[in-house]
Parts: sequence; C-alpha cells; structure tokens
Amino acid sequence: MQMFFRAAATLLVTTISAGMMQDAAHAFDLQGHRGARGLAPENTIAGFARALEIGVTTLELDLAMTKDGVVVVSHDPHLNPDITQGPGGRFLTGKGPAIHSLRFEELQRYDVGRTRPNSAYAKRFPEQRPVEDARIPALQDVFDLVKRAEAGHVRFNIETKITPTSGTDTPDPETFATAVIKLVQNAGLGPRVTIQSFDWRALAVARRIAPEIERACLTIEGGEEDNIQRGRPGPSPWTAGLDVDEVGGSVPRLVQAAGCAIWSPYFRNVTAETVKEAKSLGLRTIPWTVNEPADMQRLIDVGVDGLISDYPDRLRQAMQGKNLPLPAAIAVH
Repeated sequence: MQMFFRAAATLLVTTISAGMMQDAAHAFDLQGHRGARGLAPENTIAGFARALEIGVTTLELDLAMTKDGVVVVSHDPHLNPDITQGPGGRFLTGKGPAIHSLRFEELQRYDVGRTRPNSAYAKRFPEQRPVEDARIPALQDVFDLVKRAEAGHVRFNIETKITPTSGTDTPDPETFATAVIKLVQNAGLGPRVTIQSFDWRALAVARRIAPEIERACLTIEGGEEDNIQRGRPGPSPWTAGLDVDEVGGSVPRLVQAAGCAIWSPYFRNVTAETVKEAKSLGLRTIPWTVNEPADMQRLIDVGVDGLISDYPDRLRQAMQGKNLPLPAAIAVH
C-alpha cells in the first residue's frame, strides 16, 4: 500500500510538472530584442543580463560568423560605426570590416558598449545606458550567461543574419545553419531554441538537418526590405523557392509551406484577420519590433502569441494591464 501511494504521488508530481511545462510553452512570449536594446547596448552580455533582470521569456539575438568559424552575436554583417569603437577608443569613421573577414581574436579588439554621440541611433534610444569595455560575444557566451543565472526557463530566438545578396560578407546558408545547429545541440538547448531568418534558405537547411529545432519565418511587406514580393513574377529570392502568389497571396500559408512553427511579421503588417488565419493553420504569431505601449496593447488584443521589443519593461507593463502572466525576473551577478 505504501508503494502504491509513493507511486501515485510520483505520478501526480510528474503530471503537475508536465502541466506547468506545457503552460510555460504556451504562455505569452515576451522577447527582449537584441537583449534590451532600448535600455542597454544591443547584442552584448550586459544587454542580455539586463533583459534577464527585467524578466523575459525569450532572449532574441542576431548571429554572424568570424573568419575562423566562431558564431558570434551581431545584427550587422559589418561593424556598425554608430556603436563600434576601434582599438584606440575612437568610433569608426564609416562602415567597418565584415565580421566574416575577421578572426574572433581580431573582433575582440572592438568595443560596442556605447552609441556614437548625436547619431541618429543614439537619438533613437535615449534610455540606453553605456557599458564599459563591451565586446561582441560568441553565441556560446550567451548560453553560458543564462546557465550561470540558472534561468532554465528562458528560451533563445536566434537569427541568422544572411541575405540573398550578402555574398562573401556572410557564410553561405548551409555553412551558417550547420554551425549554429551544432552549437545548439552541443549545448543541449534544442528544445529551448528557435532559429529565425528573413532569408528562408537558412531555415530550409535547418529543417533538413535538425527538424526537431523550432523555426520562425521572419517577414516584412512593403518598402525596400520586402522579402515576400507579392505580385512579382516567380518566387521571392528570400523565400527558398516558395511563391506567395501560388498560395493565394496568403503569408501565413507561405510560412506553413516553409515548415515554420512561428510566423514573425513586421508588426505594422499584422491584422486581426491574418492572426486568425495563422492560428487556423497551427502557427504562432510573434511580431517584431514593438516598442510603443499602444501598439503592444492592440496586438495583444488581436490575439498574437508574443511580441519582440527593445523595451521588455514596457512590454511587461502592457502584459500586466491585460492580466497576462509575467515571466520571472532573474538576478544576474
């Protein structure tokens, strides 16, 4: 009888734990964009630590690769003069070298802990606080930070920064996706990682070699950055051979055809109708990059599954106002 009660108790605990994990997996996804870009230097260890301290579900970040094959965290394929100081402590005077042309040791000579005074970037993020001696981290460094913080609930949304025209400034899709997946698998983080990209060629590689790792299709329509290219002859060069016009002009259906579990559109392209369609196809919708409270509230109201924001603190407030559960804040030492 004692063994029966012990077994029943174990089953109950296991069931409760599984239920909690399932609830966490389906909770509203608060993603800190490039860490917490509005508050701390983007894509830096300090920025990711700030996001953890605020309390996020997911750290969103961008990837590049050095000449010697180290996967690093950077939004720009070239060093950005608005946030990069050279070895002498002076900001770069123009677009810097391609990260893919530098060895990791060479890359560590540059400081990315502050914005160029009076630049458009600095004016866009007046709340961002500088950090002394901040370097472009390796992806492994971010994994290690979260492990040290014992933040086992935090996920990673990692973007391969590659385009159909980036040429030798970035690795090719096969090399890039393979290197990223190897790191993720070696770290044992497959269940906590989403790989995202505007260039779906990298996602197609990831789908082929590691279908168990979740993928997010990034989209934007309109303007020079349009990667869907509705109404043009043939498929967009961004969508890995898929043509939106062949699926009735439906972006959610295009995302489904690409094998992504998540549709991540530019927030201004989102409507209640497209969110509803995405849900009917089994997709989660997580728009980027949403910084104004009114936009956050509108998108929560139309039923999105999460938001990516430079200001995770603002997003927490918006979620609280909608009575959504908040992720735990993590003290980082």
